[in-house]
Amino acid sequence: MYVENIGEHLKIHDIKPSYQRMKIFEYLLENKTHPTVDEIYKALCPEIPTLSKTTVYNTLNLFIEKGITKVITIEENETRYDVDVHVHGHFKCVDCKKVYDIPVALDQLVVDGMNGFKVDEYHVYFKGICPHCQNK
Repeated sequence: MYVENIGEHLKIHDIKPSYQRMKIFEYLLENKTHPTVDEIYKALCPEIPTLSKTTVYNTLNLFIEKGITKVITIEENETRYDVDVHVHGHFKCVDCKKVYDIPVALDQLVVDGMNGFKVDEYHVYFKGICPHCQNK
C-alpha cells in the first residue's frame, strides 16, 4: 500500500491529521511487520517524546473505526495492526514470530455448513515455520 500524502489520506477518512496521527500512520505504512502498540510506541518515542501509549492506542482505535487499519489477533495475548485493509490473510512464523501477508482468494475458499449465515467479518490466519527459519 502506498499513500502519497498522509495528511490528505487522513482528512479523506474524516481524521484530523495531527503530527502524532500522521507519524503513527506513516510507521504502519513503512513497517509491514504488523506491529504491536509497544513496537509503535518504542519506535516513535525518541522522535516524539510527548507520545504516550494511550495516544497510540487511541489513534489506532480511531484508524480502525474509520476503516484505514485492521486489527490482527493471531495469538490471544498479542494484538497487531495492519494498514492494508484489502482482502488478504496472514501467516505467523512460530520460530521468528514474524507475520507475513498472504494472498487469499475468497471465491475459491470452500467453507461447508454456512448456508443461512450472514458473515460480517472473517480472518484467515496460518501458523507454522517460514521458509527462512526452515533453512537455518
